[in-house]
Amino acid sequence: MRIVFMGTPDIAATCLRRLIDEKFEIAGVYTKPDKPKNRGMKLEMSDVKKVAVEAGLPVFQPTTFKDDAVVEELRALQPDVIAVVAYGKILPQRVLDIACLGCVNIHASVLPELRGSGPVQWAILNGMDETGVTAMFMSAEMDAGDIIEIRKTPIEPYENAQSLLDRLAQIGSELLCDTLRAVEAGTATRTPQEHDKATYAPMLTKELCPIDWTKSSRQIIDHVRGLDPWPVATTELDGTRFKIYEVRPADQKTDKTPGTLLALTKQGLQIAVGGGDVLTITVLQADGGKRMAAPDYFRGHPIKI
Repeated sequence: MRIVFMGTPDIAATCLRRLIDEKFEIAGVYTKPDKPKNRGMKLEMSDVKKVAVEAGLPVFQPTTFKDDAVVEELRALQPDVIAVVAYGKILPQRVLDIACLGCVNIHASVLPELRGSGPVQWAILNGMDETGVTAMFMSAEMDAGDIIEIRKTPIEPYENAQSLLDRLAQIGSELLCDTLRAVEAGTATRTPQEHDKATYAPMLTKELCPIDWTKSSRQIIDHVRGLDPWPVATTELDGTRFKIYEVRPADQKTDKTPGTLLALTKQGLQIAVGGGDVLTITVLQADGGKRMAAPDYFRGHPIKI
């Protein structure tokens, strides 16, 4: 069975690496064009391209599928199945129709919940206790195709988006292999989604970063871990802007206004939040500085409390 793989970030790279290790026949790999990165603006390959190049697989990086020549180039690969994992491009119907056995997608949520580009982060931001990975047949509408299989997993209370994504990538890579085998054997089932229950996970932006200290301690904890590693929660403390990477509940109450700095302890910087609770900022990064444990940073940069 000839497979064309489409994907871009690390979760897709994990899935591609698994297909390679499992000896699937990969006719070609599609990923987004190289992007300029860092101060030197040097072009950098996607995670998927790095895996594909290392494995000696043909790589294709079209900017659009509106070009007839691009569609015919894909058709010439004669894929039986197109496997898509976080590609980052909408595939038109004429592309979906190319593979004789269909197009399958691995999506990091329990569909129809959290359709869209940021399901892992929004699962945490929304305070969910469980998420998972869905394998589905693709349709023209985003993340709305018939479900093949769902595998669920609990979200740990202090797990950040990166660690959850890493776990879901492993679950997704195994699910993708099992799905492709089922498609080849003709045993893959199709269950239509309950579209009226759909929720959405929009793309993350830096506008989400500022912490609202009037919210509950649980909401703030979820905010911080949901935005780690990008775009990262932020706040201003004593006139300095910080990225906040980790906060923990302090076992005490306060009548101080949310956002008031309370004390610097061996664990970190205590701050008043909504509902009279207290949180401890344990890991942060000042603008222009490096990520540090809060007590270590404030030992060299005293703060007014």
